[in-house]
Amino acid sequence: MSSRFFLLAFPLLALSSAPVLAQDAPRELNTLPQPTAPTTAPARTTPPSTVNRPPVLPDSVRAEQQRRREVAPPVETTRFAVGLKDGRVFQAYDVETKQPIFGKPFLLLDGEQRLDLNTVSYYDDETGHYVRTVLPGRSTREATLRRDRVGRISLYSITNTQYAGNSPYGYSPYGFGRYGYGGMGGFGGPMYRTTKTEYFSKDNGPIEDLNLRNLSIATSDFAASRGLLEQARKYQTYSTLSYVAAGGLVAAGLFASFTSASSGRPSVSPLVYAGMPLLIVPLIMQSKQQRHIRQAISLYNRGNN
Repeated sequence: MSSRFFLLAFPLLALSSAPVLAQDAPRELNTLPQPTAPTTAPARTTPPSTVNRPPVLPDSVRAEQQRRREVAPPVETTRFAVGLKDGRVFQAYDVETKQPIFGKPFLLLDGEQRLDLNTVSYYDDETGHYVRTVLPGRSTREATLRRDRVGRISLYSITNTQYAGNSPYGYSPYGFGRYGYGGMGGFGGPMYRTTKTEYFSKDNGPIEDLNLRNLSIATSDFAASRGLLEQARKYQTYSTLSYVAAGGLVAAGLFASFTSASSGRPSVSPLVYAGMPLLIVPLIMQSKQQRHIRQAISLYNRGNN
């Protein structure tokens, strides 16, 4: 009887002691058991990101960049000079030439300061260097000349556009004279003749007309330039003779054509056709003449620095 009692009571004792073993410490009445903190896994270390990190430059490259920053030119705040006749010089970043319909022409510096063009001796702008001077001859009125070449012999020029009448085609056949060139007008509209007149000065002296006589005097101390100008003078002579010969043949041919027409046999004389090719010769001679003049000036500037 007693053995059976112990066999039945043993499971009950085991079940009643389980909560006691699960609790590590005694607790007060009417309180709930505290949950145990879960164990966390060790944090996984990730390698640092290199997506946004700038590349590491070699020391030589960094040194070169630093050197370039040190020798970089400063920011340009004034780039043009304007000299007045009284000796004052103005510096400006922007120079504009204004020619109003009513009033005197003036220079506008940086959009603010106005200078009367008659008080200006020289000025620079985006298109080049200009001087204000009196043209050679009897004129006392000043003009603005653009400097085209710098040297012991400096070249200057002035460009004028003149109205040359109306044309049904808008093409001007004029202007192909000494140092000039023709212009184009609108179709069926007015024609304009654009001429470029050139001058020179030796050693910043007075302005003179650019012709063979004046250049020969200016370069008389340099034999090589003087020889080129002598050759240019020959081309000028050939050009003049070609004009005379062509004009004579054309005139004789036209006279012969009118004579035959009056006699009842209208025809064009062959002399007219013979004179046409001679009109091309002066164009060729003038081109060679100009080339020799340019070479003489360049040679003089190189040999007399």
